[in-house]
Amino acid sequence: MTEDERWMRLALAEAEKAYQEDEVPVGAVVVQGGRIIGRGHNRTEHLQDPTAHAEILAIGAAASALSSWRLEGASIYVTVEPCSMCAGALVLARVKRLVFGVRDPKAGACGSVLDIAHNDRLNHRVEVIEGVLADEASGLLREFFRRLRRRGSEEGGSRN
Repeated sequence: MTEDERWMRLALAEAEKAYQEDEVPVGAVVVQGGRIIGRGHNRTEHLQDPTAHAEILAIGAAASALSSWRLEGASIYVTVEPCSMCAGALVLARVKRLVFGVRDPKAGACGSVLDIAHNDRLNHRVEVIEGVLADEASGLLREFFRRLRRRGSEEGGSRN
């Protein structure tokens, strides 16, 4: 198992927590100096907060742990490609590296729909590695949406 896979497994454990809480199963861990300094999983439904994405929560926890908003030298492991809000937060926090599992073809902002992580107009660029444990991440997403559709058809509608 590679170092990236090791940390991504912990992000997948966070995604599993989201799944168990009926949240879109996305998990994130922030690593610096060989240790986790922040972790999070989607909590938008539970908190009724559109900004409660896994990455935002993990970045906030990491900033608190360091008592600094600058996460220079840190890597973040996320099960799904970050959206524009989360990609912007990675740039603002000066995260060095993003490792994600699966692309988001509808909202991904690190290469799919947009590429905020590499935008030359911004003051920081994030190194991006994709595809780490992608099968596990996409499998969890597929199962979540299958369960949501099944529940929606049983109830005569859906949540979204």
